Amino acid sequence: MAKILVADDEADLEMLIKQKFRQKIREKTYEFVFASNGNDALEKIQQHPDIDIVLSDINMPGMDGLTLLSKLGEAWPLIKAVIVSAYGDMENIRNAMNRGAFDFVTKPINFEDLTLTVEKTLQHVQQIRRTLQAIKENNILKMYVDETVLKFMDSREFESSLAANETLEGTVMFIDICSFTAISETAPADMVVKLLNNYFEVMVAGIIAQGGYIDKFIGDAIMAVFKGDYHLDRAIDAALDVRSKISALPPVEGGHDFTPKVSIGINSGEMISGNIGSASLRRLDYTVIGDTVNTAQRLQAAAAQNQVLISEHCHNLIKESFSCRKVGEVKLKNKSNPVTVYEVLD
Repeated sequence: MAKILVADDEADLEMLIKQKFRQKIREKTYEFVFASNGNDALEKIQQHPDIDIVLSDINMPGMDGLTLLSKLGEAWPLIKAVIVSAYGDMENIRNAMNRGAFDFVTKPINFEDLTLTVEKTLQHVQQIRRTLQAIKENNILKMYVDETVLKFMDSREFESSLAANETLEGTVMFIDICSFTAISETAPADMVVKLLNNYFEVMVAGIIAQGGYIDKFIGDAIMAVFKGDYHLDRAIDAALDVRSKISALPPVEGGHDFTPKVSIGINSGEMISGNIGSASLRRLDYTVIGDTVNTAQRLQAAAAQNQVLISEHCHNLIKESFSCRKVGEVKLKNKSNPVTVYEVLD
């Protein structure tokens, strides 16, 4: 059952919501919690930590909807908010989106539109939670591989799996959070970890939505791999989505002067996929290696804030589908000759 918080000071909205969603309420598909303003909404979230989404007005007494959005992003990043307001001008929509709103519905409410928006938002929340659960389970598995899994494997079986490999065609993407090291040196540890996890949540969702998988987290960067049909196109779609979503996040409060931006490098081609690790330690990492991977990482290192860089080879493959700008020849580490690089615009 999905739990939805409605924050609005209009007294008759509660009755209207209950009427319009009465079937969902009877079927125990939705449960609604109501609050009269932002402060009341935060109290209700404390009382109901399993809330999935928030439907919030902008203009409310006490704490308004925009302030509530900022508070949600700081303390409850998994809760997604939809603004439901009569203030439907572009300035208010932009303000709401910049503070983390997932969507915007104008008053007077079209309940068919609201229903579809709620369903879409809930699907997004569920996808994120499934992703986080998978990551959590994978990390737990890794923690216990030595003691629980490998005790059922003899040395020959382990060494055989360690040696397994294949050559494949795919696309590798590196995404780095620009200048995050600076804030990690000045902000409290809890804040740094929370921020990084919040940013990773956004990035992972964009990658998985395009059929990619996370190869590894490297400090404040992600390495992702795309295989199968249109792997390069899907990687670029994911990169543009991640760039847009990260750029829309609010700046960090508390005087740290940090607004998240990403730099992205993408390369496509042949790579070796296999288990890399140590038989004596009984630890391995299934990953991809090769010049295609190295070039993607170096393209990311060469990218500026909000830049998505690709090689000329990749540009020739996708130039009819994406708008790109030729950057020119760039000297990449361990490359004897300069590489012609293109920036993906949209």
